[in-house]
Amino acid sequence: MAVDYQKEGKIAIFTLNRPEALNSIDIVSIQELSKALIDFKDDDELLVGIITGAGDRAFSIGADVETLLPELKKTRGQLCGSPPNIMRGLEVWKPMIAAINGIALGGGLELALACDLRIASEKAILGMPEVTLGIIPGWGGTQRLPRVIPLAKAAELLLTGRPINAQEAYRIGLVNKVVPLSELLVAARQMAEMLCRPAPLAVRAAKQAMLRGMNLSLDDGLELERELNDFLATTEDFDEGRKALSEKRKAIFKAK
Repeated sequence: MAVDYQKEGKIAIFTLNRPEALNSIDIVSIQELSKALIDFKDDDELLVGIITGAGDRAFSIGADVETLLPELKKTRGQLCGSPPNIMRGLEVWKPMIAAINGIALGGGLELALACDLRIASEKAILGMPEVTLGIIPGWGGTQRLPRVIPLAKAAELLLTGRPINAQEAYRIGLVNKVVPLSELLVAARQMAEMLCRPAPLAVRAAKQAMLRGMNLSLDDGLELERELNDFLATTEDFDEGRKALSEKRKAIFKAK
């Protein structure tokens, strides 16, 4: 199984499971990841997803050079039959966390960038080396990286292919937190549990407003925000949140 997909209560854990190949992404991996992400998206019991890599060496070194990269030449950059995933083609408004356990290069870093929050092992290495192979990132790296970190730093990583360590990634805002490898999944689960506490529909609406709003004018973004808030005001969770506040108790949200 190239991707191990587990459900732990309200949390889904996706593990890239090719440690012998440093969790490089081949055709089977991208197919299995797509199937798991769609199941996560459609499962009403699941609220937060965590993506990590098997072993202690790599999150993912990106596309498998023996299987996926040759497809670029055949299909002029459109990976043949590539199924939808969070990097391209699949919108998942549930929050997602990347637990970067080791090397995250190319498509591996692009997968982490497609998540909302990133926690890195203190020994993690992150980079976009595609230009050293004569190509550019093809799973959103050129678009998401400058939206996450300052443009000058994004340019440095994209144009030179130079990797950086976890501490520099934290300093420039590429990751939210750096922890010892032994504490990585514990920290990711703690963050996931924190994300499970608020009203789920509100969390998803906040993510949608934030990400979609980045591509809109301020006026259009404010209109999107209003529309989403108008919808939330009709939900059972909104009524429960107000009632719990007045009764000084913990709200019991149902994502309805």
